[in-house]
Amino acid sequence: MLKSTAIILACAIAAFPATAAQAKTTYPARDITFVVPWNAGGSNDVAIRALDPILREHGIKLVIENVAGATGTIGMRRVATAAPDGYTIGMGTSSTLALIAQGKTPLTNAQFTHIARVSTDPLMLLVPTKAEQKSLDDFIKLMKDNPDKVTIGTPGNYNLNHIFASMTARAAGVNYVNVPYTGGSKVVADLLGGHVASGVLKPSETLGQIQEGLLKPIGIFANERLEMFPDVPTFKDRGYDVFPFGPVVQMAYVVAPANLPADVKTKLITAFRAAIQDPRFKEFSKKNAFLVDDLTGEALTKEVDSVANALGTVAAQVFPKDQKE
Repeated sequence: MLKSTAIILACAIAAFPATAAQAKTTYPARDITFVVPWNAGGSNDVAIRALDPILREHGIKLVIENVAGATGTIGMRRVATAAPDGYTIGMGTSSTLALIAQGKTPLTNAQFTHIARVSTDPLMLLVPTKAEQKSLDDFIKLMKDNPDKVTIGTPGNYNLNHIFASMTARAAGVNYVNVPYTGGSKVVADLLGGHVASGVLKPSETLGQIQEGLLKPIGIFANERLEMFPDVPTFKDRGYDVFPFGPVVQMAYVVAPANLPADVKTKLITAFRAAIQDPRFKEFSKKNAFLVDDLTGEALTKEVDSVANALGTVAAQVFPKDQKE
């Protein structure tokens, strides 16, 4: 009996290293922390929560955490400094990318492994429906009549929203008051409360309030009107150029820390690509007026670098006095 027990024990010990090694290489072996560097309820938060149940079907279970502040820098710094094991990932955006492009954050694009683009979003100028200004021309007139006084809310400073807020003032030929927040949902709340005159936001983070008749989009920062809002003019329609220094795009994309193991990177890219291309998410994107494409891995890295270069060029023109802070 003792001899049989010894043999069984020896076999178990011999098998243990292989089992341990197998467990070590299995990914993901536990839930993955997904950092949204903005407040809950914003467009990026809503998008990843829509992807979450689809990702679970592909073996990726997320624990979503909102870590807002400093135009996305605080949350993205947490991702950049996490262990490169695939268990902490997050949502990069053009807002934080604009800070990187201007050297206004210690972050760099080289600190991240780029996984997949989730969305590209148009931006809109919105006012409370109860406001006296019912059109873009009305709002431009308000700014002209009240230089240095009209407020525009943006989710953060020195990002694309801030750039377009400044372009709105440029169209009016006057200065304005930029009011930065830690996320789009905060801008929406103060718009509804009448604490700011307008806001530069995405359709996806304002759609509910628009449909309820609480907020009114009056101008689109794009060259073409949106399918969901065919009656809302672009700035170009009204004769205002919001791209005088070159085109820029608002986008959100999944990142992990740099130096991610190849097998982990492949697993994440495969799962996120499948979820983003899933008909259920595409239908969600259509209902929330944002665009979905198939951009992952190295192709996404090239796109991020290209957008960063464009944002840096535009920001240098829009915020010339702030570039050497």
